[in-house]
Amino acid sequence: MEQRADHVVTIEKMKMKDLDEVMEVERQCFTTPWSRYSFVCELKDNQLSHYIVAKHSDRVIGYAGMWIILDEAHVTNVGVLPEYRGEGVGEFLMRSLIAAAKERGANKMTLEVRKSNYVAQNLYTKLGFEPVGIRRGYYQDDKEDAVLMLKEPL
Repeated sequence: MEQRADHVVTIEKMKMKDLDEVMEVERQCFTTPWSRYSFVCELKDNQLSHYIVAKHSDRVIGYAGMWIILDEAHVTNVGVLPEYRGEGVGEFLMRSLIAAAKERGANKMTLEVRKSNYVAQNLYTKLGFEPVGIRRGYYQDDKEDAVLMLKEPL
């Protein structure tokens, strides 16, 4: 649990009952949001996935997810409602993912981030990620490049 000046934020495992609120976070964060069906598949069918939500007063204000394949965790997505950005929620989510990845035997973690998203890149750098490559035209909506980042060891 993370204490802020005006509120408490908790991290919980994402559940099916969270999906309406997760979809709202998704719509507010991404120009090409994942579908509800994608999240249902991640929660019900993908044994490699791990998704968490950040809640304030029982409201989902952010979420994050990853896949763990052998000894590597790969962050699939992280989103925080705009009105909660800059308050440490994204960092809390990422630190929680890193801890969960370690618990599940991962010793490294990768992610892609938009080349133009300097705020996220700064957070990931603060958490020990380093840029290791570029994925050209990675984002389908505008063909923006992604920076591939790696944290090793966790």
